[in-house]
Amino acid sequence: MRGDRKRRHRRRFYGRRRAAYLTAVVIVMLLGLASRTYGLELPGFLAVHTGDALWAAMLYLLFRLLLPDRSLFVCAIAALALSFTIEFSQLYRADWINEIRDSTLGALMLGQGFLTADLARYAAGIAGALAVDITVLSLLRRLNRQK
Repeated sequence: MRGDRKRRHRRRFYGRRRAAYLTAVVIVMLLGLASRTYGLELPGFLAVHTGDALWAAMLYLLFRLLLPDRSLFVCAIAALALSFTIEFSQLYRADWINEIRDSTLGALMLGQGFLTADLARYAAGIAGALAVDITVLSLLRRLNRQK
């Protein structure tokens, strides 16, 4: 009986957490697309670096969405590994993958060309998302303790 209640509570908890992460993924995705669309309106530094950092932050949030029981740091490392893998895959120039990269969705997901600066942008985006995640979770814990 007690185990069933625990499982139901855990499912509700992970359901709420997943909804929050899904909302965050959509917001970050929209911000990333906006940074590409309205890049000329942004200050130079932000126009150059924001899109890649937001893309990596979105990967981190997707890992949190898909793996809610894993630690924050496991998700951050997984997002960093995936983003670095995708960046290094841009060194591979076969015709079939270049055709994918020529599409809008392929370019957004796989990029166009290898840049070492992108690795730093990805790390910064994931670190920023991790910092926000830690802060929000800490605030929620404090609020729950005060109830």
